[in-house]
Amino acid sequence: MAELSVQIPTSRFHLAEVVLPERNGKAALKDKNGHVSTQSKVQHNLVHTVPGRLRLRVPRLRYDKDYAQRLQVLLEADAQFSSVRIKPAASSLTVTYKIGKATEAKVRSHLSYLIQAASDVIVLKPSTLKKADDSETEKPWPGVQLSAVTAILAVLAGPFGLPIPPLMIATTIAITTLPVVQRAWEGITVEKKFNIDFLDFMAIAITTLQGQFLTPALMLGLIEVGENIRDRTARSSAQQTLDLLSSLGQFAWIERDGEKVQIPIQDVQKGDTVIVYPGEQVPVDGAIVRGKALLDEQKLTGESMPVLKKKGQTVYASTLVREGRIYISTERVGNDTCAGQSIQLMQQAPVHDTRMENYAAKIAQKAVLPTLLLGGIVFATTRNPARAASVLTLDFATGIRVSVPTTVLAALTYAARRGVLIRSGRALEKLAEIDTVVFDKTGTLTRGEAAVVSVESLNPNTSPTRVLQLAAAAEQRLTHPVAEAIVRYAEEQKIEIPTRGKWDYQLGLGVQAEIDGETVYVGSERLLEQVGISMERLDGTEKKATSTIYVASNGQLQGIIKYSDILRSESREVIAKLLTVEGVEVHMLTGDNRQTASAVAAELGISPTHTHAEAFPEQKATVVRELHEQGKTVAFVGDGINDSPALAYADVSVSFANGSDIARETADVVLMQNDLHGLLEGIEIARKAKQLIQQNTAMIAVPNLAALVVAVLFGLNPLAATMVNNGSTVVAGVNGLRPILRSRDKRSLTAKAVSQNSPLS
Repeated sequence: MAELSVQIPTSRFHLAEVVLPERNGKAALKDKNGHVSTQSKVQHNLVHTVPGRLRLRVPRLRYDKDYAQRLQVLLEADAQFSSVRIKPAASSLTVTYKIGKATEAKVRSHLSYLIQAASDVIVLKPSTLKKADDSETEKPWPGVQLSAVTAILAVLAGPFGLPIPPLMIATTIAITTLPVVQRAWEGITVEKKFNIDFLDFMAIAITTLQGQFLTPALMLGLIEVGENIRDRTARSSAQQTLDLLSSLGQFAWIERDGEKVQIPIQDVQKGDTVIVYPGEQVPVDGAIVRGKALLDEQKLTGESMPVLKKKGQTVYASTLVREGRIYISTERVGNDTCAGQSIQLMQQAPVHDTRMENYAAKIAQKAVLPTLLLGGIVFATTRNPARAASVLTLDFATGIRVSVPTTVLAALTYAARRGVLIRSGRALEKLAEIDTVVFDKTGTLTRGEAAVVSVESLNPNTSPTRVLQLAAAAEQRLTHPVAEAIVRYAEEQKIEIPTRGKWDYQLGLGVQAEIDGETVYVGSERLLEQVGISMERLDGTEKKATSTIYVASNGQLQGIIKYSDILRSESREVIAKLLTVEGVEVHMLTGDNRQTASAVAAELGISPTHTHAEAFPEQKATVVRELHEQGKTVAFVGDGINDSPALAYADVSVSFANGSDIARETADVVLMQNDLHGLLEGIEIARKAKQLIQQNTAMIAVPNLAALVVAVLFGLNPLAATMVNNGSTVVAGVNGLRPILRSRDKRSLTAKAVSQNSPLS
């Protein structure tokens, strides 16, 4: 059997050889020590072959979209293949190649290598793999283009006097008006009322029938521009179903009949014994039947400190094994797990229209029926359709349709430039109205990681610096979060860390190490008691401390290191400003016990009555719902899977750019700089946008009301009415762009100042 050996990078960042048997289509990774790893093996077999063409079945294509994309990119980039066709649903891969350049055996061997390499390669080029239903996607209506053509024809035929057939212009107007007609019809049949679109349709129809083509053309142009901007202020992508399995990796190790096998994660069944190694996420809910491990449950429970779990204890999907190895008897899989139920709870939350529905649009809607009645009265008394058309043209609708979305889009753009991603016009509107902010504690008000608070010596002959040196030396290169925090703190203090000799780490207890000829113990109180070190030097308070690491050497207790999940540097300032400057009510939710929660709340200035402890995902969502039912407009700030239900039920949901994937997808507002100051900035931008919308409404209402009085009492040409209506719309639209224009002016002034201060100037 011939073999092809090639070096490729593996997921562990070292070189491995791919040993590819020529005929059986299987591959395995071998590291430099000759050990075979089957984790990356991709099963495949030859289905059909003719000269110049190979067809293979690769089961992984069916359930691993990322792998399929990587494989297609690799194959298309390879000059040996003329064409590549992948059908994920059929697990099918078909390639064609040039006959004569290589034998079929070599092509098959090379193809097997690429099938394997796609498991580990990092593809920077975007995949050209197309979805099967791309051709079936609905193309957007070319409203802006059609309105532009209509306006050009009307101008050429009117002011320029070109001999363009009126039927051609009227036909283009009719086609361009179709979306307006559709929305008007839906308003009558579905909403059972005359809406703004019906008013627009009447004005367009009357002026078109009179041959005044320029008036409806200008109206349609502004309507389409407004609708286009309005759609851009809607959330760019619909909320997609969040599949828990996709975030847990593609495969799971299970033990069957005494053998370890790797299977697709969706094939894991209740009763299977799942094996989870260090650095892997737990894929199921179940009980540990063998082994012990240190589990990071922060994504699920919000608890920042890892917990040690042993045989008989329950573990949950989406938690991370930091240290150790465990065998789990599967009890729940997929959406039935605790994490899956949190996601389902989030998906059951009400889905809001992401377009802005503001007070100005509601006022314009209420004016529809009076405007129709007034137009009817004018026509009944004057028998002049032109005067009636003028009345119908002088509404608030067109101006609001353009100025409000323009203001919203400008505010969203300005916010994005400031590092605050506001995903929709509705989110901007609600952000301006919020009177209550609910914070998750861990990872939101706190850093979400262990940090050293103090180092204390309990031996007169040992300085605190020496205590830190011994601890950092013993803990170096360990993956425990507290060990990492101690080493990081020592480096920040510029402490020279001694060399560690022989060492032994005991999961859940601590580490024993030889340092400078001393036997040093760093870990829990239980570790020190096991090796016979007296703890009499501790007073009662220190002995009860839950966040303490003990350091001993030469058979004596030398000192203690206290650690905690410390507050973000900006948390106090942000909450103080929310309470005093913005005048909002602040609540805190946490899964911690009441004593810990109360201590943190007191430090932040949050009222005890607004502190909710021992809150799991369901309780968090309940708190948000109850506040909402009290008539409050609620913003929730969180970053984990456990926060996603509360995020979904809030009026405005806020997360960080480095939060969990699910939290980011659920959030209406994402703080791209991972700083709570962004929340204050977002609220300020939203409130200024609301003030700008009020200004624009006045700019539109005053001239249109004045012209309406003239049109009713004395008569007004429809084209003049259109100019008044459109002129006020343009002025209000430009006014709505002020946030963008102001930010550009600031940047240009800053650049000018920098250039003037430059040593080259």
